[in-house]
Amino acid sequence: MNIKGIHHVSALTADAKKNYQFYTNVMGMRLVKKTVNQDSPSMYHLFYADEYGNPGTDLTFFEIPNAGHTYPGTHSISTTSLRVPNDKSLLYWKERLLRHGITSQPIKEIDGIKTLSFQDPEGQRLMFVSDENNQGVEPGKAWRKSTVPEEHGIIGLGPVHLTVAEADLTVEVLVDLLGFRKVGDYGSTQIFESGKGGLGAQVHVEERPDLNREKPGRGSVHHVAFRVQDEEELEKWRQMIQKAGFLNSGIVDRYYFKSLYFREKNHILFELATDGPGFATDEEPEHLGETLALPPFLEDKRSEIESVLEPLDTKR
Repeated sequence: MNIKGIHHVSALTADAKKNYQFYTNVMGMRLVKKTVNQDSPSMYHLFYADEYGNPGTDLTFFEIPNAGHTYPGTHSISTTSLRVPNDKSLLYWKERLLRHGITSQPIKEIDGIKTLSFQDPEGQRLMFVSDENNQGVEPGKAWRKSTVPEEHGIIGLGPVHLTVAEADLTVEVLVDLLGFRKVGDYGSTQIFESGKGGLGAQVHVEERPDLNREKPGRGSVHHVAFRVQDEEELEKWRQMIQKAGFLNSGIVDRYYFKSLYFREKNHILFELATDGPGFATDEEPEHLGETLALPPFLEDKRSEIESVLEPLDTKR
């Protein structure tokens, strides 16, 4: 069994409409699925990804209209990174963000990779990472109809940054249970990767015992999901995780993939998710995200659900 890399990252927004405008118009990502939180279907769940919604390219948002501010700290997924084609792309993005009123940090090199850190309008902590010198998990494909030129478009998720009070607790789960391997460190941060390695399969674990525990809200990350091949393999992981003593969700059908959830020892929520069947299950690839998609068990409630959702501007 093998964790293939990062599958998706799911975060919180207090305003789905403004979130949609930012991630499609400013960030140039494709809305590949407009659906609802399956556990609370009165709220949107928006999926942004590459041209085809490939696993490893997917940044998702749950809408929680009354979500308060995030107070950063430990027990958290503190930064989500996004892969762009090369170092020149970072210069493009620094200028583009500024034109849209977003201040970014100076371009910085981390473990030989050039990066650009910034926050979205709700304080979501993001980082562009250059794929120029990267090897490992293949990138996705930038959206051809994006507002961003294809040569600088977002091509997938990069390293996920965890901030914890006791690194050894998280490292034990990553290495001994999930099979990650340590490949480097910088400052108080250790770098781990899985599968083919590279930016699309990395977790960075920063130990900060001086910080308080994070109070999540809009602009925080709910969970990170890691890629597994299929449901058969997911069941084997379920057995391993249960044997290791972790409470878990059991296998959950998310319609576009099957999932398993558990919390590691610093209480960060991890998900294992299958690569398939994918977002083209209920929509043609050229029309992904254009209509409200509901899993079959919610279809009979469509009218009720649509009546409480504020329409998103779907103009491209």
